[in-house]
Amino acid sequence: MKAPARVFVSAGEPSGDAHAASVVRALLRRRPDTLVEAFGGPLLRSAGATVRFPMEPYTVLGLFEALGKIPAHLRLLRTLRGDFAAGRYDLVLLVDYPGFNLRLAESAHRAGLRTLYYVAPQLWAWRPGRARRLARAVDRLAVVLPFEADFFRRHGVPCEFVGHPLAERDWPSRDMARRELGLPAEERIVAMFPGSRQQEIERLWPDFRDAGQALVRERACDRVLVAGREAAVYPGVEVAGLTLVTGRADSVLAAADAAVVKSGTTTLEAACTGTPMVVAYRVHPIWAMLVRRMVTVRWFSLVNLVAGEPVVPELIQRQVSARRLVEAVRPLLEPTSCAANTQREALARVRRRLGPPGAAERVAGMVEELLAA
Repeated sequence: MKAPARVFVSAGEPSGDAHAASVVRALLRRRPDTLVEAFGGPLLRSAGATVRFPMEPYTVLGLFEALGKIPAHLRLLRTLRGDFAAGRYDLVLLVDYPGFNLRLAESAHRAGLRTLYYVAPQLWAWRPGRARRLARAVDRLAVVLPFEADFFRRHGVPCEFVGHPLAERDWPSRDMARRELGLPAEERIVAMFPGSRQQEIERLWPDFRDAGQALVRERACDRVLVAGREAAVYPGVEVAGLTLVTGRADSVLAAADAAVVKSGTTTLEAACTGTPMVVAYRVHPIWAMLVRRMVTVRWFSLVNLVAGEPVVPELIQRQVSARRLVEAVRPLLEPTSCAANTQREALARVRRRLGPPGAAERVAGMVEELLAA
């Protein structure tokens, strides 16, 4: 009788925990006897994995916190290297979390284990030469952005575009979201997403807040919804016209006529709800100076990168100001304006390019293929 397959899953943060859980659930439907152990969180546990290493002690929210977690990550890496060398697993599934997972992939490869990386490091954005290192460390790569497949194949990485996990979600309609949030159908609403990490919030929130107040004051909109994190601090959010909403980001986006969002996955979420947006980002000036010399892409927002053209306005570093945010979002609040209609049409194209539902099933299929090889 053939022994059950033994799989280790590494997902060191909440988004990776969610993506990995979907894959494990799909894998266990296909192969119920598979033994899955993980570095992850509660979603992986609920999907059927045994979480040997809970991710919470390793999760960080900023640069200085990350430096403090390096020793713990090194200890975990040494432990897993020993497990790999001892033959505890047949395959390693790595999900996002590139700083740690790329090193873990190299360790698994040296031990002769099959390796599959899901949600690729964004090597196409800066220092693309590192893709050669990834090519040596993984057997297969499952990417979630359509333009990534060509990039990684050019660098010798066996790669498959599996579609984006956002295509799996059921997005609320505008009417449904407004009913859920108790908002009148006729109000003009701006959604603001200043980020989830406190450092991001501290850099972006003052300008977001002042822009929101100005839009309400000049009656360009009736209300500003601030998508917040419960533990975060948003000074001045209690002013008239601004409402802090936690835990319902999808509904906030869907309910809005336009949005101001931090660069990141939220831009693709806004595309999925069809919400016109302005994208802003600001990092520490020293970090910005270092990265600027290595960046190889024309745009920094994922929605523009997927579109292959500048479909949404981008403001970065010193460009981010309350005045510029107001000027950029104001035309999007007119439902019949050329700016709003043009963006909605482009966002619909972006949604289609994210692929059909079924990303987790396709990745589970890749796991099966590698286990059978």
